[in-house]
Parts: sequence; C-alpha cells; structure tokens
Amino acid sequence: MLDHITVPVLDIAVARVFYDAALEPLGFKRLSDFTEHDMTAAGYGPAFPIMNLFLVSTGQPVTPMPGFHMAFQAESRAAVDGFHAAALAAGGQDNGKPGLRPYHPNYYAAFVIDPDGHHVEAVCHREE
Repeated sequence: MLDHITVPVLDIAVARVFYDAALEPLGFKRLSDFTEHDMTAAGYGPAFPIMNLFLVSTGQPVTPMPGFHMAFQAESRAAVDGFHAAALAAGGQDNGKPGLRPYHPNYYAAFVIDPDGHHVEAVCHREE
C-alpha cells in the first residue's frame, strides 16, 4: 500500500553507514544518492527504481515522533537476526532482541534504534 517513506536525519553519512548495514540482510540496498533544494538524500529499496525509504539530511538534530517506528519485512528469521546484528554493529541501539512476539504465532521480530533515535524493526511472518 505505501510507496515510500522519508525519514529526517542529522548526518547523512552516519545514517548511510547504519542503513547500508542494517537493511542489507533484508535485501534492501542504497540505490540513489542525490541533492535537491539544499537537501542531501539517500534512497533504499530492493531494486531500482523501487525505493521504499528515503533518508533526508536536515543538518539539525532530529526529534523522532513519539510512537513512530518503521518495520521492514524479512524473508526469514535468519534475516531478522542478521538485521539486528548488523544494525548494532553499525551504531544502532538494541530495543528488542530477535524473537517471537505475541502479535500472532509466527511474528518473529527484532527492534533497534538508529543513530537519530528512530525506531526500526525487522519482522518475519513465516513459520520456521
């Protein structure tokens, strides 16, 4: 249903390091870097031209919206585990280790907080 979401970041270079690493296990990669109207941005998705996430550098500290988080679908529980490990190694903060959640019997997810304070999740809905 959603085509893409744009997320503000303070430092695009720091955000690229984090999202390049965290999204790779989920099959997403950085597909575009550009500057427009004094904003530097990066676009992520599975394959060009489909980009589902845009990071836009604000050059100012970012205040994440309370309750907001982004969830990315994972093809396997191993991909969720990989997301979590890569995100932590790239400067993310643990906000929920990989595991089953009570939302439904096969909801396997991990939660991290990115360098700007945004809450990010990877979730697999498949049986193991």
